[in-house]
Amino acid sequence: MGVKVSVIVSVHNPGDTADACIRSVLEQTLRAEEYEVVFVDDGSTDGIAERLDTVAAVRRNVRVLHLPHSGSPMPGRNVALAAARGEYVYLIDQRDRLERDALHRMYERAVEADADVLIGRLVRDSGPPVPGFERSKARADILGDRLLTLLTPHKLYRRAFLEEHELGFAVPGGRIAEQAFVVRTYLHAKVIAVLAEQPCCHLGERAEPEEDPQIVLAELRALLSQIDAHVGEGRPRERMYGYWYRSTVLRPLLSQRFATSSVDRGLHFRLVRELMEERFPERLDRHLPVHYRALATLVRAGRLDQVVVLANSSKRAGLRADLSEVRWDAHVLVLALTVEVLAGDGEPTRFRTDGDRLYWTPPRSIDDALLSDSVKDVTAAVERARIEVYVRHAETGVVHFLPVAYQVHHVPEGRRHVRVQIAGEARVDVTAAALGEPLKSGQWEVHVRMYGGAHQARSRVRRPEGPLNCLGVLAQRPRTRLVVPCWTDAGELGLAVEPRSFSESIALVSPGVTLRQQDSHLYVVLPVPYVPPSGGPPVELVLRSAARSDRELTVPALVEPGVPGKIAGQLVAKVPVKRMLAGKDALGPGLWLSSLRTADDETGLRFGLEMRRGRVMVRPSAMVTPERRSPLGRDTRLHRLGRRLPGARHIVRLARAGKHRYLRD
Repeated sequence: MGVKVSVIVSVHNPGDTADACIRSVLEQTLRAEEYEVVFVDDGSTDGIAERLDTVAAVRRNVRVLHLPHSGSPMPGRNVALAAARGEYVYLIDQRDRLERDALHRMYERAVEADADVLIGRLVRDSGPPVPGFERSKARADILGDRLLTLLTPHKLYRRAFLEEHELGFAVPGGRIAEQAFVVRTYLHAKVIAVLAEQPCCHLGERAEPEEDPQIVLAELRALLSQIDAHVGEGRPRERMYGYWYRSTVLRPLLSQRFATSSVDRGLHFRLVRELMEERFPERLDRHLPVHYRALATLVRAGRLDQVVVLANSSKRAGLRADLSEVRWDAHVLVLALTVEVLAGDGEPTRFRTDGDRLYWTPPRSIDDALLSDSVKDVTAAVERARIEVYVRHAETGVVHFLPVAYQVHHVPEGRRHVRVQIAGEARVDVTAAALGEPLKSGQWEVHVRMYGGAHQARSRVRRPEGPLNCLGVLAQRPRTRLVVPCWTDAGELGLAVEPRSFSESIALVSPGVTLRQQDSHLYVVLPVPYVPPSGGPPVELVLRSAARSDRELTVPALVEPGVPGKIAGQLVAKVPVKRMLAGKDALGPGLWLSSLRTADDETGLRFGLEMRRGRVMVRPSAMVTPERRSPLGRDTRLHRLGRRLPGARHIVRLARAGKHRYLRD
C-alpha cells in the first residue's frame, strides 16, 4: 500500500516550542507505512537539525531536508512538495500541532468526497475562533462558505492536483504570497471539502512580522491578477476584492503601528492611495463597514492627518455584553443578554436620526465635512445587526457556536440620536452543543460577538448584578454529568462540565460567598451547585493565616440541600471570632486563606477573609497571599494588640520615616 499522506513541517530555530508539533505528527493513528513526515529545516542553528536527524534515523517514515537559511518557509515548502510521496500532502508549521487521529479522519473524508482540497477544522490556542467550521461540507463554495477567511496553508491537498496545475509558493514570498497559493488552489479545485465535526489542527501563536508595505502591496497585485484570470467581472469578483480591500489595504491604516510611526507612514499612505486608484474603484466601498468607508474616503481625499486621527480614536472601540439572567430549562442553560458596541471613546455608539434613516456619528476630531451622508448612512447595516454567542474550551481552544434568538432595539438618546442594542437569549444544550454531540469535560468560556452598524467586536460575557445563579444540573448524555455555571475572578461567565469532586464544584462558585456576623461567631455561607442524594462527603472549612502558616482554624461545615433543578444548596460554617488576641480556636485580625477539606483531599476556595476593627470582609483570592504582611512587620500577640490601639499604625510609620530621614555618610 502506498503512502496516503505526507506531512510537511517547516522548521527554523524553534527551541523547545516545536516539541508539541513533533510529537503530534509522530503519534498519528495511521500506521507508519501509511504516512510520512517531511521536516524542512531552514538553516537552523539551535540544534534542532541534529534532533530531527536522530528521529529520522530510528523512524522509517521520517525524512529531514536541510536547506540554507532563506528567512521564509516558502522555498522549503516547494522543495518538500517536490519530494513528497503521499497521495495527499498536509502543511503545518513548527508551533502547530495535530490531533492524534487528524490525518486518518481528513484522509478518509477527502477520499469520500473526492476532494482536491480538504480543510480540517482549525483551532486557535488563543484569540478569536477560526470561522468557516459551523458544519461539514462535501462541496464548499469559496464565497458562500467563507473560505476566504481560511487562507493559511493548513489543508490537505491532493498531490497530483498540485502537480497538474503547477501550484507552488512564490519565492521568497510573504504573508500575501502564502495566501495567493491557497487562493490558486481554491480557484483550480473541482471539489473543496470542509471537515468540521472535530478539531484537526491547533494553530500556535504567531508574531506579527514587520512587513514592508511595498512588498505586501506588490504581492497583493499579483494575487488580484490571479483572481482576474479566473473570475469574470461582477459581484463575485467584487466580493473577493472586498476581502483584501478590508484586511490588507485599509485595516493596517487603523493599526497602532501605523498611527504611532511617522518614519514610513507617508510612503505607506501614498502606496495605498495609488493601489486604490488602480484596483479598488469607489463602487467597492459599498461592501465596507461604515468606519472603513470613512477611512477609504479620507484616503482618496489625501488626508493622512485625518487617517491618523481616525486610527487613534478607534483603538478603544469594543463591546459590552451584559448578562441579565441565567436560568436552566431542563439541561439547557439559557443566557439573557444585552449587547452594545462601544465607540472609540469607550461610550456606547450613538447614531444620528433623520426620518427613518440612521447615520454614523464620526469621532469629534474628524472633519465631518469630508464625509457625506451616503458614506455615514448605516440604516441597512443596523437592520442586519446580529450577535453570535459561542463557548470556548479553556484548555483546547475548541469553539462551538450556540443558537441565539435576538431583536434589535433603538434606544433614544436625546431628540436626534439613538443607540443600537441587541437583546437576545442564547441556549447552551450541554448534551448537543458540540455539533450535535455533548460538550467535553472541562472549563468552557462564554463569548459574544456583535456585528452592528459601525463596528464589529467581541467580548466575554460578564456576570450580572445581584445574586449569582450557581445552580448545577445533571446532564444525562452520554452519561450522568454535573454541569455548573461559574464566574472567573474578573466576573466573566464560564461553564464547568463534570467537576472532578464535590469540593471542586463548590470551589468553582465560591466567589458567591456571603457572611453574617452574630455575637461572637461568623457564619460563612457558600452556594453548593448540586447536593447528591447521599448529602455528599463530610467537609470542613479550613482558614489559614496569610501572615503565619502555623495558624490554622478548622470548623465543621453543614451542607443543606436546595430544591433539585430549581434552587442551589448551601454550605454553612460557624466560625468563632475574637476581636483581639485570637488563639488557635478563633478567627482573629488579619488576612485568612480558605479551603475545603474532606477525608480524601483539600480544595482551595476562590476567596479570602480579612478581619479589621472587628469586622470580617470577603476578599478576592488574588488579594490574600502569603507574601502580604502587616505594616507593623512581625505578627506576635504584642503586635496584634498594637494594631488595635488607636493611632498605632500612624505612629509606627512616622517612627520608621524619621529613622531614615537623615542619613550619615
